[in-house]
Amino acid sequence: MLKEINVVWFKRDLRLKDHLPLVQAIDSKLPVVLIAFIEPSLSRSKTSDMRHWRFVRQSIQDLNQQLSPLNHKIHLLHEEVVPVFSSLLTKFRIRRVFSHEETGIGLTYERDKEMKAFFSTHKVLWKETPTNGVIRGIRKRNNWPKHWYSTMTAAQKHPELSQLLTLKPEELPPIFHQDLPDEFRKSARNFQEGGPSLANQYLESFMTERFKNYNQHISKPALSRRSCSRLSPYLAWGNLSMRQVYQTAQRAKNTGGPNKNLNSFLSRLRWHCHFIQKFEMMERYEKENINPGYNELRTIWKEEKYLAWEEGKTGYPLVDACIRCVKATGYLNFRMRSMLVSFLTHHLWLDWKRGADFLARQFLDFEPGIHYPQFQMQAGTTGYNTVRIYNPVKQSKDNDPEGIFIRQWVAELHDLPLPFLHEPWKMTEMDQLQYQFKLGEDYPLPIVDIKETYKSASKALWAQKKNPIVKKHAIKILAKQNEEERVNS
Repeated sequence: MLKEINVVWFKRDLRLKDHLPLVQAIDSKLPVVLIAFIEPSLSRSKTSDMRHWRFVRQSIQDLNQQLSPLNHKIHLLHEEVVPVFSSLLTKFRIRRVFSHEETGIGLTYERDKEMKAFFSTHKVLWKETPTNGVIRGIRKRNNWPKHWYSTMTAAQKHPELSQLLTLKPEELPPIFHQDLPDEFRKSARNFQEGGPSLANQYLESFMTERFKNYNQHISKPALSRRSCSRLSPYLAWGNLSMRQVYQTAQRAKNTGGPNKNLNSFLSRLRWHCHFIQKFEMMERYEKENINPGYNELRTIWKEEKYLAWEEGKTGYPLVDACIRCVKATGYLNFRMRSMLVSFLTHHLWLDWKRGADFLARQFLDFEPGIHYPQFQMQAGTTGYNTVRIYNPVKQSKDNDPEGIFIRQWVAELHDLPLPFLHEPWKMTEMDQLQYQFKLGEDYPLPIVDIKETYKSASKALWAQKKNPIVKKHAIKILAKQNEEERVNS
């Protein structure tokens, strides 16, 4: 007779605190296999980059250091999910699999449907737990804000790890004893490292000191790197639960009295989950214009212009600095992310989908539920959001007035005086001789004239908003929005 076990399947919840599936597994009193995956199919996807899986590996390494004194281990496998569970079923009877629900890309959604059928066939009960206040299966969100606040203020679910029972390594099938490929073990400079230990350090430093300039610096590409929380990758990969962050911020606010910075931060936590809930209900955001009335716009592809954007060689210093920065560090503040999408979709007049995949690979904190709805909002393909066309020169002068960020990331402009740093194309022949700098050779000329592209994009987008087809679909989309969004939009 096969030995009975349970399994905890870690997904985007790489932590040991506030983890209900782990609590439930321990309460079952059966031996538990702790498992996480780097699925080859997922690591090859258009949204995947080694930076993501390096972060996952670092997170598991941190967790295993915490579990080591108790002789427990989370097994991180570079395998597809079905073969691993199939191998377990040859040696054990799996009673239950515990995991958090995942609002992921289409690939993970299809995998979860496959696993649901697999577990049903093998008479395994799969217990999925909602995460971060996101509700699966609802059709309206009128009462969602109340539910979210109730979830955030509820008691955290901490497992009693001393009661955890796990199997000895020699009991597990051979697939569990394979080493990760070397590429997943490499480290990289300039990236935040994964794991709850570092996540809590970032959380503490933000709540005790760094939050003080949050509102003042949130739009600044250089200053935001310190004054923003920098918790986004730790939330995206679940090193911290949203409830942990929310309750810590509330305690900091209550201790220090009313604070506009923490109020703004708390508001953004709610909107973070709001967009994930929206994506949970409308996964079409990932692959198609959410308003099909925009399908006839941006139908001509310009590869040369796209590659200039992706390579940070557009001739607009702040755009190029942002692309180079996010490729090198995995982080960029929200306003600069919005500017990149605006430049791609409005000034270059290119479809958003390839750029969305590219930036998904760059963002260490890639969260599908935020990434795709926000991308479409900035691209103006919803039909109901305000059209925002960012001027990269104005953004440069407003948010990097001393050129600190540009000088750091666009090295070829480092020695230019400030006026030319923002608008190098204004250099005369004499200026170029004086600074030993050649436009078009040392740094590209602008690939578009933003005054002209602003006019054409604005005209086209506003005309399309009046299109009956766009209006019809915008009304349908708005009908699905919750009361919170209508009040705060």
